[in-house]
Amino acid sequence: MAILREHIKRYGVADDGRLFRTAKGRPYTASAISRIWQEARAIGFGPEQAASPLAARPYDLRHAAVSLWLNIGVPATEVAQRAGHSVEVLQRVYAKCVEGEDARVNSKIYNALGD
Repeated sequence: MAILREHIKRYGVADDGRLFRTAKGRPYTASAISRIWQEARAIGFGPEQAASPLAARPYDLRHAAVSLWLNIGVPATEVAQRAGHSVEVLQRVYAKCVEGEDARVNSKIYNALGD
């Protein structure tokens, strides 16, 4: 957050709220974003990760965030609101990403039923 705040302090944001824009104030093209993303992956990842499909596109980070939120137990209604989905869409798209639910759910049921 400190780096983001410093960036905004130094460069501001575009009229439409975008953080990053060309020198002329226009949005970057999809091809430019893709090229920059691949360069950043090469710098940030080791060779094995960079060659993998991990975070192949910036959009993959959104999917990773939603999956994380669901896996740590954030209520589906809250995750859906933050992701801009309906709960129905959220459950249809992300239902398979939730890991380790059996043990957690069984524990909740057991605790609710008592001894």
